[in-house]
Amino acid sequence: MAITSAICSSFKQELLQGKHNFASSGGDTFKLALFTSSASLGAATTDYSTSNEVTNTSGTAYTAGGETLTRSGVGLTGTTAFTDFTDVTYSSASFTANGAMIYNTTTGTGTSTTDSVAIIAFGGDKTASNGTFKIEFQQTTLQQQ
Repeated sequence: MAITSAICSSFKQELLQGKHNFASSGGDTFKLALFTSSASLGAATTDYSTSNEVTNTSGTAYTAGGETLTRSGVGLTGTTAFTDFTDVTYSSASFTANGAMIYNTTTGTGTSTTDSVAIIAFGGDKTASNGTFKIEFQQTTLQQQ
C-alpha cells in the first residue's frame, strides 16, 4: 500500500463539470482526513472512505471523517490558479498518520457524497504522542498551471 501526492483525476474532470466551489463565502464544504501507511491513495482515488483512516490511540483529538477546512477563496498569480486553507491543528493528539485526503462533502454522484480533491503524502509516518499534530497549508497547496 502507498500514499502518493496528487490532485485526483476525478477532481480535474469534475472541475470542468462545475462541481466544486472554493469561494470563501458560500462555497462547498471541504474536509481533511488522515490515513495510515496501510492506505492506498493517489490520483485514481475518487471518494473518501474510512478504510485505513487514522484512529486515536488515546484521547479525542481526531474524529473519523477529519476536520472541516476553512477556505480563503481562490486566486490567480500569473497563469497559476490556487486556493488555500487555514492550517489544521490537533491538540493532545496520539496517533500516527502517513498522509491525508482533501475531499468535498457538498458534491457527489450516485451514492457518494464525498468527492476526493487531493491526496497529500507525508513522506513517511508522522506520530504525535499526547502532543500537537499540525497540517500547514501553503498558498500553492492546490494549484493548476
